[in-house]
Amino acid sequence: MERVSVIGLGAMGAPMAARLAGAGLSVRGFDRDAAKREACPWAVERFAEALDADALILSLPNSAVVEAVTAEALATARPGLLIVDTSTADPASTRRLQAQAAAQGVGFVDAPVSGGAKGAAEGRLLVMLGGAPDDRERARAVLAPLARAVLDCGGPGAGNVVKLINNLLCSAHLLLAGEALRMGEAAGLDAETLAAALAAGSGRSGAIEANLPAWVLNGAYDSGFTLGLMGKDVGLAAALDGLGPLAGATLAQVAAARARFADGEDFNRLVDAAWRDA
Repeated sequence: MERVSVIGLGAMGAPMAARLAGAGLSVRGFDRDAAKREACPWAVERFAEALDADALILSLPNSAVVEAVTAEALATARPGLLIVDTSTADPASTRRLQAQAAAQGVGFVDAPVSGGAKGAAEGRLLVMLGGAPDDRERARAVLAPLARAVLDCGGPGAGNVVKLINNLLCSAHLLLAGEALRMGEAAGLDAETLAAALAAGSGRSGAIEANLPAWVLNGAYDSGFTLGLMGKDVGLAAALDGLGPLAGATLAQVAAARARFADGEDFNRLVDAAWRDA
């Protein structure tokens, strides 16, 4: 599988296209936004040109856009095409799209990722893969240059279920990290000192070990993933079966953070929502 097109050249799609090209694949890219096309050396001007590929990698903001792009692709797709959706999307939507694609002899996998733009550029994404077994196996070759690990999660939609639960947990960890910093400061502790101690203890989390030093304590807030997108993801997680009271409390706190901060702000503002007064 040598010809790959990346649809959606935003914060994740653009570095994924660059990484695939650097791995020696024949890459094309497409985005509705002309400025994003101009910024990508591999971009083509028309979506139809991007369809001349063995695989399409989608990197899109939500299920509605994924559904529209997939419908347009399936209208002219030849059998054997593989669609790899790295967007974080509604699992029910994913299952419908997989069935529609399979009816036309087209493969479709959900392959949401974790690791951000830096992970995409460095080929260190974590991929949560769902789909039919043969499609998952084919997708591994396309995803290999992008990933430190490709986790086989199960059938269609399974990758998105895992990713939504992951982002719900991530949100909870960020909020708890903010509360921990608030408690520490109330006791007269320095935030950096407390964070370093917690990162070495049994209460550590990815939020404390990675997010606090990389994006919060230094005031950067430039991870490339927005609060609005995280809010979208935890909203989708709320529709999953088995939601408990702690998850429900997390959803409420994320909603409160979105009311306080703009959706375009970095998702690590969740720490501030619990740490600092408005």
